[in-house]
Amino acid sequence: MSYKINPIHHQTLPLQPPTSKRPDKSGQVSFKDALHHATKEKVTVSKHAQKRLDERNIQITEQKWDMISEKMKEAEKKGVTDSAVILKDAILIASNKNHTIITAMDRQQADVVTNINGTIVIPD
Repeated sequence: MSYKINPIHHQTLPLQPPTSKRPDKSGQVSFKDALHHATKEKVTVSKHAQKRLDERNIQITEQKWDMISEKMKEAEKKGVTDSAVILKDAILIASNKNHTIITAMDRQQADVVTNINGTIVIPD
């Protein structure tokens, strides 16, 4: 029995460098930097946060998610790593450095919020 091995042809696509990182001398961007840039485009909702959103019937429109994402980026540029995102009916606890929503609660449940170093208020 013999096997024939076919070569795999692939095309290398240039990556756009992240705005905060410059390419090295060869003009290449590291995989780590490219991945970091690509994953920071949208907010990630953790499984725990999604469960809380579902349990508490907290509805957030795509437009609001886009606004939250933009405000989290702004806050991160100002050095905020962990924030409370305050909406009309809910408060989201976020890791800005990971661009992830960690948990969610309705406004009535949020008496005290700890372990944050910034607050983001999203207008209605």
